[in-house]
Amino acid sequence: MTEENKKREFGRLISAVAFGKMLTREESCEVYRQVILNEQPELQQGAFLLAHIARGPSTEELGGAWQALDMFDTAKIHTNRSGPVCDIVGTGSDKLKTVNCSTPAALIAASSGLTVAKKGARLVTGVSGASDIFEILGVDLDSPLTQAEQCLEKYGICYLPGEAFLKSGWARLIMSMRFTSAFNIIGPITRPCEKTNCVVIGAYSPSVCNQLISVLKEIGMPRALAPYGTLLNHDQAEGMDEFSPCGPTQVVELNDGNITCYEVQPDDFGIKAADFSQVASRPTAHENARAIMEVLSGRYDTPLADFFCMNSAAALYVSGIAASLIQGMELSRNALATGKTLEKLEQLLEFQGRRGD
Repeated sequence: MTEENKKREFGRLISAVAFGKMLTREESCEVYRQVILNEQPELQQGAFLLAHIARGPSTEELGGAWQALDMFDTAKIHTNRSGPVCDIVGTGSDKLKTVNCSTPAALIAASSGLTVAKKGARLVTGVSGASDIFEILGVDLDSPLTQAEQCLEKYGICYLPGEAFLKSGWARLIMSMRFTSAFNIIGPITRPCEKTNCVVIGAYSPSVCNQLISVLKEIGMPRALAPYGTLLNHDQAEGMDEFSPCGPTQVVELNDGNITCYEVQPDDFGIKAADFSQVASRPTAHENARAIMEVLSGRYDTPLADFFCMNSAAALYVSGIAASLIQGMELSRNALATGKTLEKLEQLLEFQGRRGD
């Protein structure tokens, strides 16, 4: 097939998807392969990605997209550590913008005894993504993945920037995209650490929670939680991709092939509901990073600290380290209060920090 014919065929598929055509898993894998490997003009790539997310991708299509991302774009790290290996991540694109939560939650969970291979990326739709925050905290985003692998092996924590483990496709797209796409759904479920066997993955809508868990079940993930947090007496269509300290959180749980849906409240974690202003994103990435460091450095008896600990508690629960969310909360608060979490950040920087910092 000539290059021109490939472009025309791809263009016809864009139109078909926009008007409702559903793709098989194999078709979806092939289309996303072409996007990931930059085999189509950027205009066509963007048109397809927007058409697909606007129409609404099926679980089968997301499975194919994940397969393409895993096969053609995801570099892998390995570990010999025993026990659960967890990831804490969110899709982004949520309506309620908060101080970055998965970043400190990962550090708290790791300092509570859980092995955490956290991945993330720069901002797409908010003020700051995990990579922006970690960079401000001193992480060298350009350090080789071998450094992350060594850090995980020795200290049970590492940070895996999408810009590093996604070899060409999504990393390239992240640099220019400022709209939601299926990559917001499948990107957070990439598995750069092959031993990852549990995940807390926040979503920007309840339907996406269901999709994420369905795809995770299909690819063989043993345990996962997908929360969608909301505010009391507020439009439920406006939520956050984390457990909320400000109102009910809808949760979809995967446990060895079984899927359950339920709702939790702040008091299920032993805390009172907070006002959203106390966890809302600050105006800049540096201010968000400063708020995180204040908590890690001793301001642990605050609604913001509770917010971070709730999401750490979820990781401790889904991994089996804690028998319940409230026990996970107690472990998380103790790690934060005793300075173990700040020490865990220092251990991370030992391997992945900028030299000279």
